[in-house]
Amino acid sequence: MDLEWNAVRRQRLWRHSLLERAPAGGLLDVVRQTCGIHAQLMTAAEMSLGVRVDVTRSDIRAALWQERRLVKTYGIRGTIHLFAADELPLWMAASHARHANAGQAEGRRLGALGLTPDQVRALVEAMGEALDGQVLTLRELGEEVVRRTGPWAAESRNDAWISGWPIWRTALGSAATAGVLCFGPNRGNEVSFVRPDQWFGPWQPVDPEIALQEVFRRFLRAYGPATHINFADWFSIPRPAARRLAGSLGDEVVEVRVEGKPLLKLASDSLLAPPSGASLRLLPHFDCYLRGFHPRQELAAGYEERAAGGTGRVPILLIDGVVAGVWERRPRGPRVEVRVEPFRRLTTQLRRELEREVKRVGAVMGSDAQLVLGEVHLRPHL
Repeated sequence: MDLEWNAVRRQRLWRHSLLERAPAGGLLDVVRQTCGIHAQLMTAAEMSLGVRVDVTRSDIRAALWQERRLVKTYGIRGTIHLFAADELPLWMAASHARHANAGQAEGRRLGALGLTPDQVRALVEAMGEALDGQVLTLRELGEEVVRRTGPWAAESRNDAWISGWPIWRTALGSAATAGVLCFGPNRGNEVSFVRPDQWFGPWQPVDPEIALQEVFRRFLRAYGPATHINFADWFSIPRPAARRLAGSLGDEVVEVRVEGKPLLKLASDSLLAPPSGASLRLLPHFDCYLRGFHPRQELAAGYEERAAGGTGRVPILLIDGVVAGVWERRPRGPRVEVRVEPFRRLTTQLRRELEREVKRVGAVMGSDAQLVLGEVHLRPHL
């Protein structure tokens, strides 16, 4: 099978609900199909869902904190994601396998932080005990962990990413992977944490290697055809481990060529023809379509520097699956100004599509939005 990149991009757009917006009832299906929604910035997560599903930020918050159908936790690459709550065991098991496959790299990471595996286990155990029957803010959780483990847990580390963080905070991701915490509803401006087994109820554990295989399958559906190296970079596991993982699926995975490049796809994936028509979307910081897209040159279309490499570090105007501009939101009293800088001239049809998308941004955020075309001054978000 020999495919063209235009067809591959359109398949990915279709799988990401970026050709046709899903109805509100499809919220969880979209979260599953996209392998989770990046939620390091919660407003960005709300926009990522709002461009794909006919929901507002209020609907998303209700699904998280009242209905508890969504869960916010540490996930892919150790970053914060939204997952379907009933799939939390799957994603945490896959994260456990990721840590196990990291091998010496994980030991070096802990060593750089001045931690031993025993200390990490002690911190995780203390978090689970502190959250038993409690909803605690980050500050309250820290106080309880230090009280249970000792003053060493409050000492600061000056890693480039976590300058000034107390040691205990470096174990939050490990605690999430172990199933002893996830995010709870904010208390004012403070984040909070809960015990998943008490917030959602007990779950059935999933074998980590089986979970990792399932995540690889889902990656190929959402972001394929792709290579095992693409998966390794996306999920943050060593490339040799990703190669073994692909091989473990046997004839479930087949090779295809995309403009001569050999890539992998699921044998069961029929690659049905998506609906026709132009696709224009405004994607926020760290949108999952951008984060998982490989190779970058087939996404950024020569605008790698202006669009921060197409990795999602800046909000992107996406036309037919390719980076075509950048944008930003600016509050203007009760309204919001959506300033868009296209990298090429927009046709009349695309201008109309852009105006509709700007209205969609306003609807998701719960405010009127006005389109302004002009230069956008963006600093990439790390």
